[in-house]
Amino acid sequence: MTFNVNEEGFYGAFGGAFIPEMLYPNIETLRSNYLNIIQSDSFQTEYQYLLKQYVGRPTPLYFAERLSNEFKAKIYLKREDLCHTGAHKVNNTIGQILIAKKLGKKRIIAETGAGQHGVATATVCALMGLNCIVYMGSVDIERQAPNVARMKMLGAEVRPATSGSQTLKDATNEAIRDWIANPADTHYIIGSVVGPHPYPDMVTRLQAIISEEIRWQLKEQTGKETPDAVIACVGGGSNAAGAYYHFLEEEKTRLIAVEAAGHGIDSGESAATSVLGSKGIIHGSRTLLMQDEDGQIIEPYSISAGLDYPGIGPLHAHLIRSKRAEAISITDQEAIDAAFHLSRIEGIIPALETAHAFAALHKMKFNQDDCLVINLSGRGDKDLGTYQKFMK
Repeated sequence: MTFNVNEEGFYGAFGGAFIPEMLYPNIETLRSNYLNIIQSDSFQTEYQYLLKQYVGRPTPLYFAERLSNEFKAKIYLKREDLCHTGAHKVNNTIGQILIAKKLGKKRIIAETGAGQHGVATATVCALMGLNCIVYMGSVDIERQAPNVARMKMLGAEVRPATSGSQTLKDATNEAIRDWIANPADTHYIIGSVVGPHPYPDMVTRLQAIISEEIRWQLKEQTGKETPDAVIACVGGGSNAAGAYYHFLEEEKTRLIAVEAAGHGIDSGESAATSVLGSKGIIHGSRTLLMQDEDGQIIEPYSISAGLDYPGIGPLHAHLIRSKRAEAISITDQEAIDAAFHLSRIEGIIPALETAHAFAALHKMKFNQDDCLVINLSGRGDKDLGTYQKFMK
């Protein structure tokens, strides 16, 4: 079985491009050019330079000794929180802004939930001198105020999405409406491995630098390129896609996708798509989607703005349904507890999204000699307002 996208843009039964006619020229232009651009020497030279000198790559692969002693395994943390802007998102926005420039686009739009993708988009737009508009749900604007301030300081316009649950799904809807209205000069930098083909594959390729580095860093430290498991949180799933990419065909490496269970899978307030979802179409691709019997989207819930999405990327839907990846659901409280624990045992305050991945350790079985890599996808500065509510 293959886990890479086929020529039609599908991962098994999931993926594709289900789009309005007005967007077809834009998507087709992107589809027919993105691989040639990404694989060109000129793109790679500039991309690799910016990743090294601007983003700060390679990010460390840190052996978490105290955490390892506690769980009786060798646990390494891929420190994406140390990227410029504080998360993995900038790996993708740097690449997409270079693609947009090569396609002659002058105006950039984006959606954001936790705000990290919005900040990363505003950052590269400032770097390249391009106009930037970020759509963000009104609820997320309130709970992620530090990132909203950062976007505005970087010169971006933050537009609130006031429909539906006023979170990530609704921000994405607004961004797509904008793109339909402004197709000629606008490039939409999607922040995750969601949306119509070629976005899931393009974003995965740009985030694959994570697993590329894990392989050589792990060999450097342990003599072995492949871990026994790679653990990452999954909302749309770009950090997980990047962390998995160079291990997709390594069957001995377990891929652990950690979702947000909110108040509990059966509580009616959850975002555990792999358990609660069924096959459906959202934002231009067929994937697993939380929906009712009439195909209407069930509003997701998570304390984490970045995991508060009713679907997952089609790659992850394929990996989970084919049993190549294992899904674990983590509640709000479990994530909060994991965030405080990591802060106090390793001196690293994780993003709420990332905290879900650490909470999964309590639900996994592994051997004492197992080597685990957790993708520490973002730092927790943006979530201090939430964490303060749980401080004793």
